[in-house]
Amino acid sequence: MRGPMARAIKLVFDIAFAMGSLIVLAPVLGVIALAIALESRGGVFFRQERLTLGARPFRVFKFRTMVKGAERMGAGLAVEKDDMRVTRVGNFLRATSLDELPQLLNMVKGEMSLIGPRALPVAYLERWDERQRRRLEVRAGLTGWAQIHGRNELPWPERLEMDVWYVENWSLGLDARIFVGTFAYLLSRRGVSDESGSVQEFQAPEQRESRS
Repeated sequence: MRGPMARAIKLVFDIAFAMGSLIVLAPVLGVIALAIALESRGGVFFRQERLTLGARPFRVFKFRTMVKGAERMGAGLAVEKDDMRVTRVGNFLRATSLDELPQLLNMVKGEMSLIGPRALPVAYLERWDERQRRRLEVRAGLTGWAQIHGRNELPWPERLEMDVWYVENWSLGLDARIFVGTFAYLLSRRGVSDESGSVQEFQAPEQRESRS
């Protein structure tokens, strides 16, 4: 099912699903928040401006998995293998994707969808070509087509092309496939990092060439 009616159904489902999940998962969220607060200084949440539908910036919510001010240290937006900025609790949250749960708040606000391209930093917009920017024709998602086909294991061009494929082929049926596939992928714990154990920052081709 596609079209305006299908998109309206998707939005209503997203908000209802997020509100219900926040209620059911409240004890889990509380335990995670306490664990983060007890382990290291800083807020429980990580907030960052990212992009969603129409290239609109919004502040994404995630559980903090790194030390306070980590984005201004070391590899910046990238995460290296055995990165010392990642806390012990953070390692567990990243491995299980539990750090993503606060994005349910973004779904309630209508900024994100359950299914869609991953919300990426605002700074990436100027690095994408015209086709890659098509991923912003839908709301950013908590999970998506690229996430269940390799996630951070995929090279950036392939990951972005999968996002565009999703935009071009979207339907409620496709969302259902991704929703079911997400559970299997989460259980495998694959895709948290690439083969080197790192999470690379996106660079445009000319930027990659200038650094080589």
